[in-house]
Amino acid sequence: MKTLTLIWSILFSLPLSGQQPIDSRTREIVFRSVNIIPMDEDRIIENQTVIVKNGKITAIGTRLKHAADAEIIEAKGMYLMPGLAEMHAHVPPIDDIEPMKEVLILFAANGITTIRGMLGHPKHLELRTKIQSREILGPHFFTTGPSFNGMSITSPESGSEMVRKQKAMGYDYLKLHPGLSREKFDAIATTAKEVGIPFAGHVSFGVGVWRAIDAGYSSIDHLDGFVEGLVPGIEKMVEQQAGLFGMFVADRVDESTIPVLMKALAEKNIWVVPTQSLAERWFAPDFTPEKFMMDPHHVYMKPETVKQWSDSKKNLINNSQYDPEKIKSFISLRRKLVLECQRNGVGLLLGCDAPQVFNVPGFSTHHELEYLVQSGLTPFQALQTGTTNVARYLNQPNAGTIKPGNLADLILLNANPLLNISNTQKIDGVMVDGRWLSKSFIQGELKKLEK
Repeated sequence: MKTLTLIWSILFSLPLSGQQPIDSRTREIVFRSVNIIPMDEDRIIENQTVIVKNGKITAIGTRLKHAADAEIIEAKGMYLMPGLAEMHAHVPPIDDIEPMKEVLILFAANGITTIRGMLGHPKHLELRTKIQSREILGPHFFTTGPSFNGMSITSPESGSEMVRKQKAMGYDYLKLHPGLSREKFDAIATTAKEVGIPFAGHVSFGVGVWRAIDAGYSSIDHLDGFVEGLVPGIEKMVEQQAGLFGMFVADRVDESTIPVLMKALAEKNIWVVPTQSLAERWFAPDFTPEKFMMDPHHVYMKPETVKQWSDSKKNLINNSQYDPEKIKSFISLRRKLVLECQRNGVGLLLGCDAPQVFNVPGFSTHHELEYLVQSGLTPFQALQTGTTNVARYLNQPNAGTIKPGNLADLILLNANPLLNISNTQKIDGVMVDGRWLSKSFIQGELKKLEK
């Protein structure tokens, strides 16, 4: 830990150079001859100059003047797109900020310029402040408070009290986990509406997706409760029969009721964070621990974490209710639900629940994009879930697209992601809140994080 502390003290004390972030608040940054993916529509604006100053895009054009000492980034043949958001991230919920910085770098190195932490801790409030003041390099950070679940909430009254406390402390959202009874949930939801703090996350089995929709979740994550809500007679079953996210009862779904679910989600403006990458990697029978070890990104996770993930997979497969063929159908059903959300105007937000089983922070967000495309979205629609959709969700009209006046959160790519979504992984550099992270800087930081 002392080594990591030294690294970060060096990072913020040395003068800027090609190996350090270049801050547009002290030096104008110019992208020259770049192809822009503005994300206002499915198009490319070729061979443009983009000027960034003081953390914002100040000009776009073909013949622009810039400061004599501007940092010039030669980007001919490259593609500039808005930074991505990870809307179901996890930052260590501990008292030590240092390990949190590692996660932030993994996200930033992958062009993730905004994250929503979904398991809050009081130290995250300090982290958010230090990111905003630029003391710590990292994505824009929104955070929930500590978990509301069957263990932390002992009564409806304690649920209401915890809502008021987290609102007063300044958290951005409430995080709901499984295990809440209907009575406890109703108290939490009612109080949250009274004090004006949004709630998001899981849908408890005892609550169900229909009540969750009616209560006005800010976002339902993991498609939690969707499958169970489509199963006739689910009220006669216990949670263990259904399995996590309904994986063991997906074969009982009445698909004719999917349009009813979509209509309810759209009418109530419930946003959805699918975390399909979690399902495709943790639940699906063909993604094995051995396959994960072939993924070069496993080196950024501690060996004990990788072992825990492998054990989780093995324990799931050894469950007596686990039927590989039925689970494949469950994965296909989830893909169908994602596509139906897109088709029916239900807002989708990019998120993959990293770090979680076989999902490495930052890298797994790009996998999530691939799984969205495999679900039937076009590359442009998939990119919207992490750019323009997030800007709408967060009510940030100056984010999510590339135009003068917008926040300078950008990714420079070596290939066009509108042709192949996997091209989002071909990163040549990232701009986080107006700070330019070159490819050499990113590679150097990632090297330090190898376990």
